[in-house]
Amino acid sequence: MKRTTLLILLFSAFSLFAQEKFMTNTATVNFEASVPLFEEVKAVNRSVAIVLEPKTSVFICTVTVKDFRFKLDLMQEHFNDNYMESNRYPKAVFKGKIAKFDLKDINETEKEYTIKGKLTVRGKSKEIEVKAYLKRVKEGIQIHSDFPIAVSDFNIQIPSRIAEKISQTANTDLIGVIRNEDAFLITLK
Repeated sequence: MKRTTLLILLFSAFSLFAQEKFMTNTATVNFEASVPLFEEVKAVNRSVAIVLEPKTSVFICTVTVKDFRFKLDLMQEHFNDNYMESNRYPKAVFKGKIAKFDLKDINETEKEYTIKGKLTVRGKSKEIEVKAYLKRVKEGIQIHSDFPIAVSDFNIQIPSRIAEKISQTANTDLIGVIRNEDAFLITLK
């Protein structure tokens, strides 16, 4: 009897904790720093982690730098070894707060939000503000955000001999579906 009661209490506590966060580890970040008339500098990372804590409006996005995939292996090698130093700085993290966020306001119509927070890349942090678009989809909450990142803000050194071939601003595009299955089962009933 005591074991059954303990198991029920543990399961209840776990269910309550699970409802505190929406998350995924399969979001996508597209990255582009191309310049017209030169080789395309473009990569995709499909293993991005996102966590949203609805009660506090905290939004965290973590990118493993080595998971970016380029069309050319040599470009990927230079990106990791020379520019991002991904062995030394393996992750890029954005942690912020979504302004005026209320989970009850999320529906099938896309709504624009502002997220203010700190982006950390290569050990350097910068306060930024990004626009994000959220809407409810069958699988959870879809988030989409695109924003530029100035390479100079994070001391990314581009050699002068190729500087004209790479944009000084990297355009990034984040898209993912975050979910909490317990919360959505309750909503669907």
